[in-house]
Amino acid sequence: MDMQTQGERVTICAMGLADHYLTEGERVVHSFHPHWKRLIVPFLALILVVAVSSVAIYFIPSDYEYSGIARIAVAVVAVGLLTWWSFIPYLKWKTTSYTLTSHRFAISTGILNKADDDIPLAKVNSVSSDQRFLERILGCGTLRVESASEKGEIDYKDIPKIQTVRQELFRLVEDASDGNIDGK
Repeated sequence: MDMQTQGERVTICAMGLADHYLTEGERVVHSFHPHWKRLIVPFLALILVVAVSSVAIYFIPSDYEYSGIARIAVAVVAVGLLTWWSFIPYLKWKTTSYTLTSHRFAISTGILNKADDDIPLAKVNSVSSDQRFLERILGCGTLRVESASEKGEIDYKDIPKIQTVRQELFRLVEDASDGNIDGK
C-alpha cells in the first residue's frame, strides 16, 4: 500500500526495513518481495502432491489388512513433500525483501536465520538489468548492481517491475553522487 505525503512517496508495508532501522532523514522509497513467478513451481507441486496423494488414498482397498497404516503413510509422505516443495519455497519468498531507501539498497533473507545486506547508494558504481523474453512479459528481471565493495557486482534475480526499480535506484544513486542524498 503506497501513501503520498508532501510530494514524496512513502511505502507502508509489513516487509522491508522497520522504521527504527532507518537513519535520521532516511526514507523508504520502494519495498518489495521477489516476483511472484517464484511461486509457480511450488503451487504446481502443491496441486500435484494433493492430487496424487488423494488418488493413492482413494485406491487403497478398504478390505486390505493394513489400509489404515497405508493411508497414514501416504498422508505423511504427502505432508513431507508439501513442506519441502511448497511451504519452504513460499517461506523463502515471503521472508526475502528488498528495500530501496534514500540512502541504501537493503536486502533481507532467511526463514530461521536472517541475513541482511545493505549497499550504500554512494558506493554504487552502476545499475543495469537483464530480462529474458518470459520475464519481459511478466515484468520482472535480474537487477545487476556494481558497487565499490568487496562483493563487486551482485545479481538480484526475479525483481518485480524491474525497469521502475532500476530507474528509481539509478536516480537515487545519481542524487547520492551529487550530494543530494534526500532526493529533493
